[in-house]
Parts: sequence; structure tokens; C-alpha cells
Amino acid sequence: MHFQKQDLHYTYYEWDEDQVHMYTGQPSRRVFNKYDGNQVLFLINFYGSLSNRFTIAEGRQIEHRILTELPGEIKSELSVYNWLRNTIFLEEAI
Repeated sequence: MHFQKQDLHYTYYEWDEDQVHMYTGQPSRRVFNKYDGNQVLFLINFYGSLSNRFTIAEGRQIEHRILTELPGEIKSELSVYNWLRNTIFLEEAI
């Protein structure tokens, strides 16, 4: 499943249509901006691409975590992805 702009729960993102093409492949050391809608979608979809049964509800859970729980010291896409992977994995193990 591909998570799309209309699937996002929050509405206060910035959208730069000229930069959509930047967000492909894997998360990198590029600076992460949790208010950049394209970048948030990129990370949600990358995480979802690693799951066989990714749902809109799971995408919204990731979106919520990014906006409300992401530690301030996390600065890159790769760091955000690793943080998500570790926090979600820990919850599933409980």
C-alpha cells in the first residue's frame, strides 16, 4: 500500500512540489524536517515498503510519532528511520 498526501492526519505541512523528486530510494543523511509533507510521506512509505501488510492506520501512527515523539537530537532521515524502527520493534516485542 502506498500512503498518500490525503491519508495524512495532520494538515500543517509545507509542500514544495519542486522537491518531490528528491525523496526516493532509501533514507539518507539529508536533514529531516518534520513539517515537510513530502519528506514525512517518503519516510512513512519507506517504512511501509518493508512490511507485507502496511495499513493507513500504521502510517498515521508513524506520522503521529514523528510529530509528537521524535527526540530533538534526531536530525537526519536515516536517524528518524532508525528511531522509528527501534521504537516500533520494542513495542512489538512487549
